[in-house]
Amino acid sequence: MKRGLIAATGVAALLVSVAACGSDKGDKDSGSGDSKGKTLTVWFMDGSNPPGWTKAVQAEFEQKTGARLDVQVQKWDGIQQKLTTALSESTPPDVFEVGNTQTPSYAETGGLADLGDLKKEIGKDWTESLNKPAVFDGTQYAAPWYAANRVVIYNKKIWADAGIKDVPKTRADFFKDLEAIQKKGDAEPLYLPGQNWYFFTGLTIGTGADLVKKDGNKYVSNLADPKVTKAMEIYKQYQAFSKAPQDKDEATPQQADVFAKGKTGAFIGMGWEAATAIKANPQIEKDLGYFTIPGETADKPEGVFLGGSNLAIAERSKKKELAEEFLKIALSDKNEGALAKEVGSIPNKDALLANLKGNAAAEAAAPAAKGGGTTPLIPEWAAVENAPNPIKAYMTAVLGGKSPEEAAKQVEGDVNKRLSQKQ
Repeated sequence: MKRGLIAATGVAALLVSVAACGSDKGDKDSGSGDSKGKTLTVWFMDGSNPPGWTKAVQAEFEQKTGARLDVQVQKWDGIQQKLTTALSESTPPDVFEVGNTQTPSYAETGGLADLGDLKKEIGKDWTESLNKPAVFDGTQYAAPWYAANRVVIYNKKIWADAGIKDVPKTRADFFKDLEAIQKKGDAEPLYLPGQNWYFFTGLTIGTGADLVKKDGNKYVSNLADPKVTKAMEIYKQYQAFSKAPQDKDEATPQQADVFAKGKTGAFIGMGWEAATAIKANPQIEKDLGYFTIPGETADKPEGVFLGGSNLAIAERSKKKELAEEFLKIALSDKNEGALAKEVGSIPNKDALLANLKGNAAAEAAAPAAKGGGTTPLIPEWAAVENAPNPIKAYMTAVLGGKSPEEAAKQVEGDVNKRLSQKQ
């Protein structure tokens, strides 16, 4: 699941149009309801469907419907082109996993079936922050499956040596703790490279900022907005506690490998990154701890970027009713809870969060999920994330001394050009 969660956090390339999908409603299952002899094809992404969960869901589906479930695992590399092509053909996968921020692109081209009735039946209490990426232009085109968000992973020994006894409850408390580690002088308080833009996106969510705005009938950069500026100023405060390069992201080098050396007080990352640190240095496991990224006040965690996946039904599927039966089973409270328990993912209902008990990283992530969000849920956003990402350039410019307004102006032409590209 680790690889899936990484890939689902962003869109790597633009989708080509599959407008032909929009005119074909597909065929419903036969009215008899007899599904014996039918095969439902489901595409999961590599790392997303754990073996225990998959086996249980498949058995339940086949026993209930009499149909066979054909589970096919796809690689993230190249999946957008592969899925785009498949959705334009007469025999697409019936059900498929799609990254939450990718959903609008597929919905706009007409490749996804309307799941409004399914939402009314089983999704009345889906967590709003997880469900929002499954809706496009007011229509429910997918169902939220799982999510994940960043937490603070810290070295308990370094914190204890600095005289810190409790984890911080507010951002101000967090800064005080980092200052204490800094004064101690034995370790880098925080490893935060200048281009950890998913953490920055979380900060913009916390300030209520939008990275784009509507200008007539098109979207343009909104980086000059005061709320974006506020988020960047908070990021700058955090980054001041780090010696990490201001022109690199968290993967260059891998921040977990840096943390594994035992000379860093904390870093902000996905829970699974702790395992990367342990692999690099098994001795650090005993000193690992996790806590929710604290917000401005103790009652509200910091905004976080929600990476994750939705499940959708192909508009051209000839087995839509059978596909909906699969979703009812896969997304049932029992199976959603089992997925959360098996892999530590955030389930699609607040009522199921108890299944994360005992998973320290997941327990730290859970409180922030309700107030989390994503990058702009518009098809045009995909091009903005293509390398070299102009948001990263904006961040480095601010950290290098430019005012947020100057930095925004420096990259807005590139952002606007990308937002204007044809889908």
